[in-house]
Amino acid sequence: MKQRIGVFDSGVGGLSVVNAIKDAFPDAEIIYVEDRDNVPYGSKSADELYKLVTPILQQLWPRCDVIVVACNTVTTNLISELRQVIPIPLIGMEPMVKPAAARTKSGTIVVCATPATLASERYRWLKETYAQGVTVLEPDCSEWALMVESNRMERETVHKTVEEVIAQGADVIVLGCTHYHWIEEIIRADADGRAVILQPEAAVIMQLRKTLASSGASSNP
Repeated sequence: MKQRIGVFDSGVGGLSVVNAIKDAFPDAEIIYVEDRDNVPYGSKSADELYKLVTPILQQLWPRCDVIVVACNTVTTNLISELRQVIPIPLIGMEPMVKPAAARTKSGTIVVCATPATLASERYRWLKETYAQGVTVLEPDCSEWALMVESNRMERETVHKTVEEVIAQGADVIVLGCTHYHWIEEIIRADADGRAVILQPEAAVIMQLRKTLASSGASSNP
């Protein structure tokens, strides 16, 4: 039977994840759902997000074997609560603090994420657990998701942010929002070999393979 993979995000950011999944699982049925009416999510409270996301996933899960929550904001604020009400595996996406802290040579990393992600308990835990002794820069990227969503590329804004964090010694840049995947090549070009760019699509594919291969696919990973 064809594998059925659901992907949810607030807007176009999740389509980059869909593309990565299509490459890895060419025979799978991928069901993508977004919430364009309420994008961006990054400035909303956890209660607001729960009321928006829960009904969408409740409608989506009966059509899927697994759902990728391709939104760092939702994952860091809600994934535990969502796993209590959605009876199939949910694979979340969150800022790659652990691998960034392991890779830095300068001792300074950057996390580009939404305000709601940066304010979440989960993100705070990631820093406290994996980034002790590492300086974590958190530049204001609050407008980036809407910029990408509206196809309004402000190249100079991105360039300025990258230059500022590299000037502060950062050598690893974490893309903690799937919308930012669409400008990954711009960020990479601006970093110009001075910083490594990390985003979690490869890790999600790896987790998907494990989940779909597992005989206990009805239980959360």
